[in-house]
Amino acid sequence: MAPRRHYAQLMKMLCILLPLLWVFGGRVANGGESVFPGVHWEARMPEGVGMSREKLAALKELVGGRGCVVRHGYMVYAWGDQSKSSDVASAFKPVLSTLLFMAIQEGRLKSADDLVVEFEPRFKSLNNGKDATMTWRHLASQMSGYGLAEAPGDAYSYNDFALTLYYDLLTQKVFKTNGTEVLRTRLAEPLQFEDIATFDAFRRADRQGRLALSVRDFARFGLLYLRNGQWRDKGVIKPEFIQMAINSPIPATTPRTSGREADMLPGQHSIGGTRNITPVGPGYYSFNWWLNQTNLAGQRLYLDAPVDAYVASGHGGKRTCWIFPSLDLVVCWNDSPIADHDTSPGNPDTKCNQAVKLLVQAAGRP
Repeated sequence: MAPRRHYAQLMKMLCILLPLLWVFGGRVANGGESVFPGVHWEARMPEGVGMSREKLAALKELVGGRGCVVRHGYMVYAWGDQSKSSDVASAFKPVLSTLLFMAIQEGRLKSADDLVVEFEPRFKSLNNGKDATMTWRHLASQMSGYGLAEAPGDAYSYNDFALTLYYDLLTQKVFKTNGTEVLRTRLAEPLQFEDIATFDAFRRADRQGRLALSVRDFARFGLLYLRNGQWRDKGVIKPEFIQMAINSPIPATTPRTSGREADMLPGQHSIGGTRNITPVGPGYYSFNWWLNQTNLAGQRLYLDAPVDAYVASGHGGKRTCWIFPSLDLVVCWNDSPIADHDTSPGNPDTKCNQAVKLLVQAAGRP
């Protein structure tokens, strides 16, 4: 057991250090200074940043839809309509947790472990007070127990009712405005999004919180993470929050919910799915990001991706923002036919894994 513990500790340290090393590695690759897009992305040929055009073309054929590849801060490959802004489904969730960190950064919350009941006092009586111990971390980790029999922190449930609660309370009660305004002032304007960015993707009152972005703007968000919260000469989000987001997976031993339902707040709607969508998550899920770590069975989420890779994934892989720190690479796509994220752990044959294998090969790794 001791060697396994030491290995796990080593992997955790590598996941913390590699993003930092690649911030500086990217600077070396680009003449000593990190590259960021301005009003538009600066383009480079794939060969100019050490990437295979042939492998990227194969990626395009596999993924379909529309997408883009950013390496060393340059746009090096793109397909489909780059300006089209549309729903990114559950890939929006790390964006929401980034706004949570910004609320803490601004002093609106003390920490991710603040109690949600401070902003929603009805939790004192709902379900005999079971939900009163719910924290923002629980909501961001799919461990809230909201609408289910378990108490907060007791079980994992990929729960779109809880995510709607998370979105509504964070935007309306903590920031005291609507989500699109929070997005505009905290991310869209500082990162100079080129296209429409809105949390009202479907223009429906019962689907508020569905984020619409273009792939090239989603790549800007990914680059912010790749650069450890820095955007040119400004720290948009503190590095410690970036590192917390991508290094806090829920334990692989976490049990899944029983599925037994409990009361929710009156009028509660879902952002799209049910209270108990998938068993996949323990060992991988960290502030709504999917880390390329291992589950209780020792299965890595993506066998052919670097250990430091992480992804925002929606609709099983149809809509994604991938980040590969050790490759200094951000890749986004939307409207893809790929939808096998949930069957990827330990499985080399899923299309999700085949896509990341092509990306690794395109970046010159065997």
